[in-house]
Amino acid sequence: MIEVHDVSKIFRTGGAEVRAVDRANFGIRPGDFALILGRSGSGKSTLLGMLAGIIRPTLGTVRVRGEDLAKLSDNQISGLRAREIGFVFQFSGLLPTVTVRENVLVPTLFCRGGPGCGERAAEILDLVGLAGRVNAYPRTLSSGEMKRAAIARALINGPSILIADEPTGDLDSRTEYEIMELFRQLNRDGTTIVMVTHNPDLVVYGSRIFDMEQGVITERSGGDGTVD
Repeated sequence: MIEVHDVSKIFRTGGAEVRAVDRANFGIRPGDFALILGRSGSGKSTLLGMLAGIIRPTLGTVRVRGEDLAKLSDNQISGLRAREIGFVFQFSGLLPTVTVRENVLVPTLFCRGGPGCGERAAEILDLVGLAGRVNAYPRTLSSGEMKRAAIARALINGPSILIADEPTGDLDSRTEYEIMELFRQLNRDGTTIVMVTHNPDLVVYGSRIFDMEQGVITERSGGDGTVD
């Protein structure tokens, strides 16, 4: 589903070279719940950006469902992302001047969402526990509700892959549990999930566990890395 071959991302600042991601090689299979653990600054967010086509690698190849992202134009990558990938950012990034429902519908503007999008938005908001908050504005939401709205926005186009960057990093333990249980249910329903976290307690949710340190990613024993 996702293939990563010898991928590096190199930043150059003031004549110095920083390898945010260093020769990553792994695959994500359909149905995986992959957790990537590492400290702040280990390269996790940069790696996720490359998996989603938001960041272009300096070296190597990223393929999503067989599509080599390096060979696609920006518009083609945006189209692939709209069809296949939902992205949950570390911070919710909700638009403050529109309602929860309108925030969730934003991604449909980029894939010509049909008349059924409103009904789908209602279904997803119910799924994430926000059925009673569809007309609320972000400023009135709790941090957990904002995260749920961001997850609903990532799911509106029915992606097969959900990529999440520290989705529980700013939440209390109870809300973190609720969000992770939601992710677990999404995975059981068929969504492939790739998520980064710095919390080692969350490894119980993953079907595959990766560690990342100084740009190098390694998989813990138990996964064979087979790619479909």
